[in-house]
Amino acid sequence: QVQLVESGGGLVQPGGSLRLSCAASRIIFSIYDMKWYRQAPGKQRELVAIISSGGSTGYADSVKGRFTISRDNAKRTVYLQMNSLKPEDTAVYYCNAHLDGSDSWGQGTQVTVSS
Repeated sequence: QVQLVESGGGLVQPGGSLRLSCAASRIIFSIYDMKWYRQAPGKQRELVAIISSGGSTGYADSVKGRFTISRDNAKRTVYLQMNSLKPEDTAVYYCNAHLDGSDSWGQGTQVTVSS
């Protein structure tokens, strides 16, 4: 069980940028695979980005080239840099930590892209 706290969400105009942060409680944070999900009203939760314990990354096609996931193991934090934001990026974004069948979730942070 990992305690996760997201921050950095908010209201931005189309074309703007946000950086989300997710701070983890576990001192052994470095061995977890970390993911960002999002869920918009009336839609299923979808995987946005993943970064493995080894640093490998993957992205949903809808955000590739605009979003960047990274991690700082010393700070026990994973980041999601979001650039060129579109209204369709509006959703609640959730941080996830995974290790050997164990999953932990943050409380979510709202991202709203609107003019």
